[in-house]
Amino acid sequence: MKRATTAIACSAAALALGLTGCGASFEGSGSKDAASAEQLALRTDDPWAVEATADAGKRAEGNLVDGVYTGQGRGMEGAITVTLLVDDGRITCLETTQEGESQSRGGYEAIRDGRYAQMIEEAQGADIDAIAGATITTAGVKQAVEDALAQAEAGGTTTDSGEGA
Repeated sequence: MKRATTAIACSAAALALGLTGCGASFEGSGSKDAASAEQLALRTDDPWAVEATADAGKRAEGNLVDGVYTGQGRGMEGAITVTLLVDDGRITCLETTQEGESQSRGGYEAIRDGRYAQMIEEAQGADIDAIAGATITTAGVKQAVEDALAQAEAGGTTTDSGEGA
């Protein structure tokens, strides 16, 4: 009986020692795959860190009336609002907001970090590239920009004074 107990205890100790190498190799991660992804992310360049510059000479198309215009579009889970300043034929994106878009949606970060605003200013209009994983959000942003620019072309209501420009 003593031999059987000793054998079981030795087997359990060997198994416990063998499994200690299966733990996460990077602090805070739940698996080796997650650890590898975290470590890789620490060494790769941030694709959002690329500084893009708008062409200062580029103007928006159409006959736009100066003013501040707010357009609405539809995102994956709610409304997207874009507020544009039109000054001497040049567009400046003052604000891009979302209602209901969750962090699991691809465009959430691009709206929050100002990437869409930057793209609108570079394009001087709604002709912006889609962001990977954010096709519907991008379409909603384009729709909101087109709405705001339609108001500017018609000399519509501005958000500054509530009257036509």
